[in-house]
Amino acid sequence: MKLEKEMDVEGSHIRSIQRSEESTKILDYDYKRCNGCGICVDLCPTKALQKGPLIEIATGLDAPPVLIDLDECVFCGMCANFCPVKAYRFTVNDEDIQEDLNYPRLLLGAKPNEKCLPCSLCEPVCPTEAITVLFNKTREDLGPLREGIEGRIEVDGEKCNLCGICSSFCKAFVMMEKEKRDPREIVPFDQLLVDEDLCDYCGLCVGICPEEAISVEGPPLDAVLDLHGDILVDSDLCMGCGRCALVCPYEAIDVVKPFEGKIDLLEERLPECDPLGCHGCFNVCPSGCWYQREDGKVGVVEEQCIFCGACANACHCLAIDVERQEVSHTAVMETPWAEEWKEAIRSIVKGVRRRPDLSGAIEPPKIEKTPIPKVKAPERDPSMLKLVGERLDLLLPVMKKPKVRFIWERDSPEEAAEKIVDRAKIARPEAGAKEG
Repeated sequence: MKLEKEMDVEGSHIRSIQRSEESTKILDYDYKRCNGCGICVDLCPTKALQKGPLIEIATGLDAPPVLIDLDECVFCGMCANFCPVKAYRFTVNDEDIQEDLNYPRLLLGAKPNEKCLPCSLCEPVCPTEAITVLFNKTREDLGPLREGIEGRIEVDGEKCNLCGICSSFCKAFVMMEKEKRDPREIVPFDQLLVDEDLCDYCGLCVGICPEEAISVEGPPLDAVLDLHGDILVDSDLCMGCGRCALVCPYEAIDVVKPFEGKIDLLEERLPECDPLGCHGCFNVCPSGCWYQREDGKVGVVEEQCIFCGACANACHCLAIDVERQEVSHTAVMETPWAEEWKEAIRSIVKGVRRRPDLSGAIEPPKIEKTPIPKVKAPERDPSMLKLVGERLDLLLPVMKKPKVRFIWERDSPEEAAEKIVDRAKIARPEAGAKEG
C-alpha cells in the first residue's frame, strides 16, 4: 500500500498528513496551545517527537515546544489522546480518534453535580475560561426600577461567601475583584458592595442569597422570582485542574484530574531561582498554581497542579521535580495494538518508553569477501625520471607567467600546449631537439 506524507503550516497549527488509498490521517498540532510538558515525547513509540528548546520557549521564544519527524511518525494518535492541554487533534477520514472507543484516551474535566445552585465563583477562577455561568433572569427582566422608593439594604460580611449570585441578578451589587491573584487565596473577590442609586429595595435579593446574608427594608416588588441557572463547561478547554471545585463553597463540582502525583521544590537549587527575571514556571503552567513566596522564590499550590511536568522542563535551575503516579484514562480495549497503548500509558508515569527488544533478532549471515590484492607499483626507470624532471624544470617557470596563463585559458588545450612548449623552447619529439 502506497503512503504519501506531507506537512503544512497555518498560523500556529502544524499539520502532518498521511494519505493512502484507504484513509487520510491528519495530526493537527497547535504549538501555541502546547505548554511543553513532553508527555507526548515520552510515549511516542517511534521517537518521532522531540522536545524543542523548552527553557527558551518558556521565557519568550516563539517556537514549537515539540518537533515532529514526519518520516518517523506512524500516525498512531497516542499523542493526541493523552495530551493534557489538548494541543493535538488526530483525525482519520475526518473522524476524531477520541470518539473511537477502540482507542484509550486521557480522562479529565469538571462537571457540576446536584449541589450546584449555581453561583458565580467558578467562572472567574478557571484558568482556561472553560466555564460559563448563565442565569435565566435579571432584575431588569422584572421591570424598571421604581422611583421614589425609600428603604435600607445591608450585607452581613460575616455570612457572605462572595458567591456572586446577587451581582449576577442585580446591577446594584458590585463584586470587587482582587488586584492581584494568588493561588493560595483562590476566591477572586475582596468584598461585595451595594450601589443604592441602582436599588429600589425590592427585596428579591433576600430570597436568592443562599447564606441569608442580605437584609432589606422597603416595599416589596409584586413579582414572583423563579431564578435558576446553568454552568456550562467547555470540554475542549477544561483540563481538570480542580480550581473550580476548590473555590466552590458547596462542593458542587466533581473533577477528574488527568494525573495524580506530587511536585517538589528542590530547596538546594532555589538560590538560583529568579521569578521576576525568569517566570518560566508561571508562563507554562496551565492551571496557574504558582506564586512568589515571601523570600522571593517560587512556590506552588500542589492541590491545583495537574502534574503535567511542563514547569520542570522550563526551569533553568532544575529546581522542580514532578512525579506522576497514576493516569486517568478510559479502558484499553483488547485490540491487536492494545499492548502498545498500555506501554504508552506506563511511560507517562515512568517517563521512559520501553522500545522493542531486538536482542533476539536474527541477523543474516556475514558474507566473506575475497580481499583485493594490492596493486603492484610499476618499475621506474631512473633515466626517464631524470628527463621528465628536466622538462618540468623548463616548463614550470613559464606556467607562472600571466600571459601564458591567459593563452591557456583562451585557446584550446592543444593550441595552448603547443604555444607554451614553444615559449619554453622544449623540443617536440618529431621536430628534433632545440637549444634552450
